[in-house]
Amino acid sequence: MLLEMNPLITPEPGLFIWSVLIFLIFFLLLRKLAWKPITEALAKREESIANALQEAEKARQEMAKLKADNEKLLNEAKLEREKILKEAREMKESIIEEARQNAKIEGDRMIQKAKEVIEAEKNMALQQVKHQVAVLSVEIAEKIIRKKFENPAEQQAIASQYLKDINLN
Repeated sequence: MLLEMNPLITPEPGLFIWSVLIFLIFFLLLRKLAWKPITEALAKREESIANALQEAEKARQEMAKLKADNEKLLNEAKLEREKILKEAREMKESIIEEARQNAKIEGDRMIQKAKEVIEAEKNMALQQVKHQVAVLSVEIAEKIIRKKFENPAEQQAIASQYLKDINLN
């Protein structure tokens, strides 16, 4: 009896029929008026998501292509840098070698000039020594001739004495 009193548990047939009828009318109205726009909106949404995914895939592929291009450019730049560094090293070494050769040539020229100067100085010194010897010889000869008529032993002693007095350094 408890069950008969509660109208929520035991619905009346009239209420049930009206509820089903209202549900069917509401369902038909929704189907006619709202279902088509909702499905179209969902189809548009699905299409926009598919387009967005395609665009994202294109963007990803483009980014991969750009990355590959960047890698290629980076590798080319590295190769160019290596080439420039190699040329710079070669140029540096050629400049150093040229400087060495020039220094050697200049050193040899300076050594040769110094040898020539030394030889000239030596010849000049020899000329002066010869001149001194000639002057001294003339002086000794003059003194010997003056005393020539005197004792020959004295002449020899005088010549020896004069030779000792002469400093040839």
